Amino acid sequence: MRAVVQRVTEASVLVEGEVVGAIDGPGLMVLLGVTHDDTAEKAAALAAKIWTLRILRDERSCSDENAPILAISQFTLYADTRKGRRPSWSAAAPGPVSEPLYDAFCAALENLGAKVERGRFGAQMDVSLINDGPVTLILDA
Repeated sequence: MRAVVQRVTEASVLVEGEVVGAIDGPGLMVLLGVTHDDTAEKAAALAAKIWTLRILRDERSCSDENAPILAISQFTLYADTRKGRRPSWSAAAPGPVSEPLYDAFCAALENLGAKVERGRFGAQMDVSLINDGPVTLILDA
C-alpha cells in the first residue's frame, strides 16, 4: 500500500462537475494506491500512521487537531516507468481487490475518530487542493 500525503488548507474532488468530497480548513489529502499483497491489516496500520503523523503546523497531528482527511484512490501510484514511455500498471491491484482495501483504509480512519471525505472509486476525478507548506510525504506500508 502506498500513500501520498499532502498537508492542505483545502481540497476537493469533483466527478462530472459535482463535488463528491471536500475539506475546508487545515487537514490532509491522501492519495492511496493498493498493490496485490495488501491486506485490511496493512490498511489499518497505514491509517493509524497517517492519523497520528505530526505534520500539521506546530508539529501537531490530525488526531491532535481533529483535522479532516480527503482520501482518494489512486492506482497510478504503482506505475512502473522503468522501460519505454508507456507506464505499466501490473503492480496495481485490480478494482475488485483494491476497492475493498480503500474502503477499509477509510473506515479505519473513521474508527480512529477522523472526519473522512472520499473521492469516487474508479471515476475520472478532478482534484483541487491548496498544499500548505508545501508538505508532501510518500508512505509505503
